Amino acid sequence: MTRDTPSCCTPGRRPEAPGESEASTTPTRPAEPSGVPPAGPRPIRLDGGWFRMGSDDGLAYAADGEGPVRRVRVKPFVIDRHCVSNARFASFVAATGHVTDAERYGASFVFGGLLPDDFPPTRAVAAAPWWREVLGADWRHPYGPGSDLDGRTKHPVVHVSWNDALAYCTWAGRRLPTEAEWEYAARGGLEQQPFPWGDEIRPGGRHRMNVWNGSFPDHNTLEDGYLGTCPVDAFPPNGYGLHNMTGNVWEWTADWFHPVWHATGPREDPAGPPTGIVRALRGGSYLCHASYCRRYRVSARMPNTPDSSTGNIGFRCAGSADG
Repeated sequence: MTRDTPSCCTPGRRPEAPGESEASTTPTRPAEPSGVPPAGPRPIRLDGGWFRMGSDDGLAYAADGEGPVRRVRVKPFVIDRHCVSNARFASFVAATGHVTDAERYGASFVFGGLLPDDFPPTRAVAAAPWWREVLGADWRHPYGPGSDLDGRTKHPVVHVSWNDALAYCTWAGRRLPTEAEWEYAARGGLEQQPFPWGDEIRPGGRHRMNVWNGSFPDHNTLEDGYLGTCPVDAFPPNGYGLHNMTGNVWEWTADWFHPVWHATGPREDPAGPPTGIVRALRGGSYLCHASYCRRYRVSARMPNTPDSSTGNIGFRCAGSADG
């Protein structure tokens, strides 16, 4: 199988705003803390330590920089049990008045299979025509102006950029996890297994994550129960008590993305390159399928610009183990 381009999984950039450069990557200023963040599920404290990061096996995409496998050490840290939900993001917006990048640009990208059959034709991504630019799509309106969050308060917030995720974390007194922290957490204490629960995608025939079932992109059998996103805690947690570390939505991390920097980079608490153009995403999404994108594994990674937003990108928070 030849390697697919990142645009298969998510569009490479957000819609360009009038008068702006397509490659603009200047982050918006994080929201200043306002009000008291609502109490949520207590994050999981992980002891950290040395682990084998990355993958060189047959499922890995070498050009994504999944390898080489290397021993990496992370300090103790805390990480959310699951992604930030629509309900919690709504509390953040109510407290700060934050306007997301998708709202400022007036559009975001939506998987075409989630749109009505009579949806007006809109711009598609050339390399991935199942992605449609939808005017008015944002975190409150995941499929465009005619949609809302009814019945989705426990689903992960989507159509959020890296900038938006950083703003939320700042308000909550937290931060985004590094790639090393994210992968350490996703592995759940297992050594060099492709999935958070082991080496089988469906152990005992049981679905353990929300990914595409059937033939992509025209037919989803819904065997796992979902077409789009699922609730943030819909599937059993891994060995560390963390839900949906693979599938459902891609998750922003703190690191700049580079395909080879880490091969010779630091081995203790690596935080990615000091500069870059694109940020690293982890975990895959409900659109991953073995026929074109096997990035539903703990070692898989993907880049995107900090102002990009789509209907399959979310995030979870991390922080220091000391508080």
